[in-house]
Amino acid sequence: MSTTTCQVVGFLLSVLGLAGCIAATGMDTWSTQDLYDNPVTSVFQYEGLWQSCVRQSSGFTECRPYFTILGLPAMLQAVRALMVVGIVLGAIGLLVSIFALKCIRIGNMEDSAKANMTLTSGIMFIISGICAIAGVSVFANMLVTNFWMSTANMYTGMGGMVQTVQTRYTFGSALFVGWVAGGLTLIGGVMMCVACRGLAPEETNYKTVSYHASGHNVAYKPGGFKASTGFGSNTKNKKIYDGGARTEDETGSPQGQVQPVTWTPGHLRQLRRRKLVSPG
Repeated sequence: MSTTTCQVVGFLLSVLGLAGCIAATGMDTWSTQDLYDNPVTSVFQYEGLWQSCVRQSSGFTECRPYFTILGLPAMLQAVRALMVVGIVLGAIGLLVSIFALKCIRIGNMEDSAKANMTLTSGIMFIISGICAIAGVSVFANMLVTNFWMSTANMYTGMGGMVQTVQTRYTFGSALFVGWVAGGLTLIGGVMMCVACRGLAPEETNYKTVSYHASGHNVAYKPGGFKASTGFGSNTKNKKIYDGGARTEDETGSPQGQVQPVTWTPGHLRQLRRRKLVSPG
Protein backbone atom coordinates (compact mmCIF):
# COMPACT_ATOMS: atom_id res chain seq x y z
CA MET A 1 0.00 0.00 0.00
CA SER A 2 1.40 3.39 -0.99
CA THR A 3 1.92 6.19 1.47
CA THR A 4 -0.86 8.36 0.05
CA THR A 5 -3.36 5.48 0.07
CA CYS A 6 -2.48 4.55 3.65
CA GLN A 7 -2.85 8.16 4.76
CA VAL A 8 -6.20 8.67 3.03
CA VAL A 9 -7.63 5.36 4.31
CA GLY A 10 -6.52 6.18 7.84
CA PHE A 11 -8.07 9.63 7.54
CA LEU A 12 -11.41 8.23 6.36
CA LEU A 13 -11.51 5.58 9.09
CA SER A 14 -10.75 8.22 11.70
CA VAL A 15 -13.53 10.46 10.39
CA LEU A 16 -16.03 7.59 10.54
CA GLY A 17 -14.87 6.66 14.02
CA LEU A 18 -15.16 10.23 15.26
CA ALA A 19 -18.68 10.53 13.83
CA GLY A 20 -19.60 7.27 15.55
CA CYS A 21 -18.22 8.49 18.88
CA ILE A 22 -20.28 11.67 18.62
CA ALA A 23 -23.41 9.66 17.74
CA ALA A 24 -22.86 7.18 20.57
CA THR A 25 -22.36 9.96 23.11
CA GLY A 26 -25.63 11.61 22.14
CA MET A 27 -27.70 8.42 22.00
CA ASP A 28 -30.17 7.60 24.78
CA THR A 29 -29.93 3.82 24.54
CA TRP A 30 -26.79 3.12 26.55
CA SER A 31 -28.84 0.89 28.81
CA THR A 32 -32.23 -0.63 27.99
CA GLN A 33 -34.74 -2.37 30.18
CA ASP A 34 -34.45 -6.13 30.33
CA LEU A 35 -37.84 -7.59 29.39
CA TYR A 36 -37.01 -11.16 30.37
CA ASP A 37 -39.39 -12.36 33.15
CA ASN A 38 -40.83 -8.86 33.35
CA PRO A 39 -44.60 -8.90 33.77
CA VAL A 40 -44.93 -5.22 32.94
CA THR A 41 -44.56 -4.81 29.15
CA SER A 42 -46.61 -1.67 28.61
CA VAL A 43 -43.72 0.56 29.66
CA PHE A 44 -40.21 0.38 28.24
CA GLN A 45 -37.40 2.30 29.91
CA TYR A 46 -33.96 3.16 28.57
CA GLU A 47 -31.23 5.49 29.71
CA GLY A 48 -28.33 7.42 28.20
CA LEU A 49 -25.50 9.58 29.45
CA TRP A 50 -27.58 12.73 29.58
CA GLN A 51 -31.20 11.70 30.13
CA SER A 52 -33.54 8.79 30.83
CA CYS A 53 -36.61 8.00 28.72
CA VAL A 54 -39.84 6.04 29.09
CA ARG A 55 -41.78 4.73 26.09
CA GLN A 56 -45.32 3.57 26.54
CA SER A 57 -47.15 0.97 24.49
CA SER A 58 -49.23 3.74 22.93
CA GLY A 59 -46.09 5.13 21.30
CA PHE A 60 -45.73 8.13 23.57
CA THR A 61 -42.15 8.73 24.73
CA GLU A 62 -41.13 10.99 27.58
CA CYS A 63 -37.50 11.86 28.34
CA ARG A 64 -36.15 13.55 31.43
CA PRO A 65 -32.65 15.05 31.52
CA TYR A 66 -30.36 14.59 34.48
CA PHE A 67 -30.70 17.94 36.26
CA THR A 68 -27.94 17.14 38.73
CA ILE A 69 -24.25 16.48 38.43
CA LEU A 70 -23.15 15.70 41.95
CA GLY A 71 -26.07 13.35 42.44
CA LEU A 72 -25.04 11.09 39.54
CA PRO A 73 -22.89 8.00 40.08
CA ALA A 74 -19.14 8.54 39.83
CA MET A 75 -18.82 5.90 37.12
CA LEU A 76 -21.35 7.69 34.94
CA GLN A 77 -19.47 10.97 35.30
CA ALA A 78 -16.21 9.21 34.42
CA VAL A 79 -17.79 7.77 31.26
CA ARG A 80 -19.02 11.23 30.30
CA ALA A 81 -15.54 12.68 30.75
CA LEU A 82 -13.88 9.94 28.70
CA MET A 83 -16.29 10.34 25.80
CA VAL A 84 -16.00 14.14 25.76
CA VAL A 85 -12.18 14.01 25.90
CA GLY A 86 -12.14 11.45 23.08
CA ILE A 87 -14.37 13.65 20.90
CA VAL A 88 -12.28 16.77 21.55
CA LEU A 89 -9.00 15.02 20.76
CA GLY A 90 -10.51 13.45 17.66
CA ALA A 91 -11.76 16.83 16.43
CA ILE A 92 -8.32 18.42 16.90
CA GLY A 93 -6.66 15.47 15.17
CA LEU A 94 -9.14 15.79 12.30
CA LEU A 95 -8.26 19.46 11.74
CA VAL A 96 -4.54 18.69 11.83
CA SER A 97 -4.85 15.72 9.50
CA ILE A 98 -6.68 17.78 6.86
CA PHE A 99 -3.64 20.03 6.43
CA ALA A 100 -1.32 17.02 6.63
CA LEU A 101 -2.82 15.18 3.65
CA LYS A 102 -0.27 14.67 0.90
CA CYS A 103 -2.83 15.32 -1.82
CA ILE A 104 -3.45 18.83 -0.45
CA ARG A 105 -0.69 21.38 -1.02
CA ILE A 106 -0.80 24.55 1.06
CA GLY A 107 1.81 27.17 0.22
CA ASN A 108 5.40 25.94 0.38
CA MET A 109 4.84 23.38 3.12
CA GLU A 110 7.64 20.82 3.14
CA ASP A 111 7.17 17.07 3.36
CA SER A 112 8.88 16.99 6.75
CA ALA A 113 6.21 19.32 8.16
CA LYS A 114 3.44 17.15 6.69
CA ALA A 115 5.07 14.07 8.21
CA ASN A 116 5.12 15.67 11.68
CA MET A 117 1.51 16.79 11.34
CA THR A 118 0.47 13.30 10.19
CA LEU A 119 2.19 11.73 13.19
CA THR A 120 0.57 14.23 15.56
CA SER A 121 -2.92 13.61 14.18
CA GLY A 122 -2.37 9.84 14.29
CA ILE A 123 -1.41 9.96 17.97
CA MET A 124 -4.48 12.07 18.72
CA PHE A 125 -6.74 9.61 16.91
CA ILE A 126 -5.23 6.71 18.83
CA ILE A 127 -5.83 8.42 22.19
CA SER A 128 -9.35 9.35 21.10
CA GLY A 129 -10.15 5.74 20.18
CA ILE A 130 -8.73 4.48 23.46
CA CYS A 131 -10.86 6.98 25.42
CA ALA A 132 -14.01 5.91 23.57
CA ILE A 133 -13.37 2.20 24.06
CA ALA A 134 -12.51 2.73 27.73
CA GLY A 135 -15.64 4.79 28.37
CA VAL A 136 -17.96 2.26 26.76
CA SER A 137 -16.25 -0.63 28.54
CA VAL A 138 -16.58 1.06 31.95
CA PHE A 139 -20.30 1.63 31.39
CA ALA A 140 -20.75 -1.98 30.24
CA ASN A 141 -18.99 -3.25 33.35
CA MET A 142 -21.27 -1.10 35.51
CA LEU A 143 -24.33 -2.57 33.74
CA VAL A 144 -23.14 -6.14 34.24
CA THR A 145 -22.51 -5.55 37.94
CA ASN A 146 -25.91 -3.95 38.51
CA PHE A 147 -27.65 -6.67 36.48
CA TRP A 148 -26.34 -9.53 38.58
CA MET A 149 -26.92 -7.66 41.82
CA SER A 150 -30.53 -7.03 40.76
CA THR A 151 -30.94 -10.69 39.81
CA ALA A 152 -29.70 -11.80 43.23
CA ASN A 153 -32.17 -9.48 44.96
CA MET A 154 -35.19 -10.46 42.86
CA TYR A 155 -36.03 -13.56 44.88
CA THR A 156 -36.68 -12.85 48.55
CA GLY A 157 -38.97 -14.20 51.22
CA MET A 158 -39.47 -17.75 52.37
CA GLY A 159 -37.24 -20.14 50.53
CA GLY A 160 -36.87 -17.73 47.63
CA MET A 161 -40.36 -18.51 46.36
CA VAL A 162 -41.61 -14.91 46.41
CA GLN A 163 -40.57 -12.88 43.38
CA THR A 164 -40.23 -9.12 43.61
CA VAL A 165 -40.61 -6.85 40.62
CA GLN A 166 -37.35 -5.00 39.99
CA THR A 167 -36.17 -3.23 36.85
CA ARG A 168 -33.00 -4.60 35.32
CA TYR A 169 -31.02 -3.00 32.53
CA THR A 170 -28.94 -4.61 29.80
CA PHE A 171 -26.70 -3.46 26.96
CA GLY A 172 -28.14 -0.84 24.62
CA SER A 173 -27.29 -0.14 21.00
CA ALA A 174 -25.14 2.87 21.93
CA LEU A 175 -22.57 0.57 23.53
CA PHE A 176 -21.99 -1.35 20.32
CA VAL A 177 -21.83 1.87 18.31
CA GLY A 178 -19.22 3.21 20.71
CA TRP A 179 -17.10 0.06 20.55
CA VAL A 180 -17.09 0.03 16.74
CA ALA A 181 -16.43 3.77 16.54
CA GLY A 182 -13.54 3.58 19.00
CA GLY A 183 -12.00 0.69 17.06
CA LEU A 184 -12.25 2.56 13.75
CA THR A 185 -10.67 5.66 15.26
CA LEU A 186 -7.87 3.59 16.75
CA ILE A 187 -7.13 1.79 13.47
CA GLY A 188 -7.23 5.06 11.56
CA GLY A 189 -4.72 6.61 13.95
CA VAL A 190 -2.36 3.66 13.57
CA MET A 191 -2.52 3.93 9.77
CA MET A 192 -1.77 7.66 9.98
CA CYS A 193 1.30 6.93 12.09
CA VAL A 194 2.44 4.29 9.59
CA ALA A 195 1.97 6.74 6.70
CA CYS A 196 4.21 9.24 8.52
CA ARG A 197 7.28 7.12 7.77
CA GLY A 198 6.68 7.33 4.03
CA LEU A 199 6.18 11.10 4.12
CA ALA A 200 9.43 11.82 5.95
CA PRO A 201 12.26 12.75 3.51
CA GLU A 202 15.11 10.30 3.33
CA GLU A 203 18.46 11.60 4.51
CA THR A 204 21.43 10.47 2.39
CA ASN A 205 24.93 10.76 3.78
CA TYR A 206 27.84 10.73 1.32
CA LYS A 207 31.02 9.53 2.94
CA THR A 208 34.55 9.52 1.53
CA VAL A 209 36.00 6.04 1.19
CA SER A 210 39.73 5.45 1.21
CA TYR A 211 41.15 2.70 -0.99
CA HIS A 212 44.39 1.13 0.17
CA ALA A 213 46.69 -0.39 -2.39
CA SER A 214 48.10 -3.85 -1.93
CA GLY A 215 51.65 -2.67 -2.49
CA HIS A 216 53.73 -1.33 0.39
CA ASN A 217 54.76 1.89 -1.32
CA VAL A 218 51.51 2.82 -3.10
CA ALA A 219 48.56 4.73 -1.69
CA TYR A 220 45.42 6.08 -3.31
CA LYS A 221 43.93 9.37 -2.21
CA PRO A 222 40.31 9.93 -3.37
CA GLY A 223 38.49 13.12 -2.48
CA GLY A 224 41.62 14.87 -1.25
CA PHE A 225 42.15 12.59 1.76
CA LYS A 226 45.53 10.85 1.99
CA ALA A 227 45.53 7.18 2.83
CA SER A 228 48.58 5.07 3.41
CA THR A 229 49.35 1.51 4.30
CA GLY A 230 52.58 2.30 6.09
CA PHE A 231 53.09 3.35 9.68
CA GLY A 232 54.71 6.51 10.95
CA SER A 233 54.76 10.09 9.76
CA ASN A 234 57.50 9.65 7.17
CA THR A 235 55.77 9.56 3.78
CA LYS A 236 58.90 9.54 1.65
CA ASN A 237 59.68 6.78 -0.80
CA LYS A 238 55.96 6.40 -1.61
CA LYS A 239 54.00 6.99 -4.78
CA ILE A 240 50.68 8.86 -4.49
CA TYR A 241 48.06 8.59 -7.20
CA ASP A 242 45.49 11.38 -6.91
CA GLY A 243 42.71 11.22 -9.53
CA GLY A 244 45.09 9.84 -12.15
CA ALA A 245 47.83 12.43 -11.52
CA ARG A 246 51.10 10.72 -10.59
CA THR A 247 53.71 12.42 -8.39
CA GLU A 248 56.93 10.99 -7.04
CA ASP A 249 59.18 12.23 -4.28
CA GLU A 250 62.50 13.48 -5.49
CA THR A 251 64.37 11.68 -2.77
CA GLY A 252 62.61 8.39 -3.46
CA SER A 253 63.61 5.75 -5.96
CA PRO A 254 61.42 4.11 -8.58
CA GLN A 255 59.63 1.00 -7.48
CA GLY A 256 61.55 -2.16 -8.18
CA GLN A 257 65.02 -0.50 -8.61
CA VAL A 258 67.89 -2.03 -6.56
CA GLN A 259 69.79 0.49 -4.45
CA PRO A 260 73.58 0.17 -3.86
CA VAL A 261 74.62 -0.98 -0.37
CA THR A 262 77.23 1.03 1.55
CA TRP A 263 79.40 -1.04 3.88
CA THR A 264 80.83 0.61 6.99
CA PRO A 265 84.03 -0.65 8.74
CA GLY A 266 81.93 -1.83 11.66
CA HIS A 267 79.82 -4.03 9.36
CA LEU A 268 82.96 -5.51 7.78
CA ARG A 269 84.47 -6.40 11.18
CA GLN A 270 81.27 -8.16 12.24
CA LEU A 271 81.17 -10.12 9.00
CA ARG A 272 84.86 -11.16 9.38
CA ARG A 273 84.19 -12.47 12.87
CA ARG A 274 81.35 -14.57 11.48
CA LYS A 275 83.63 -15.69 8.63
CA LEU A 276 81.14 -14.47 6.03
CA VAL A 277 83.66 -12.22 4.26
CA SER A 278 87.32 -12.98 3.49
CA PRO A 279 89.92 -10.69 5.07
CA GLY A 280 90.99 -9.42 1.63
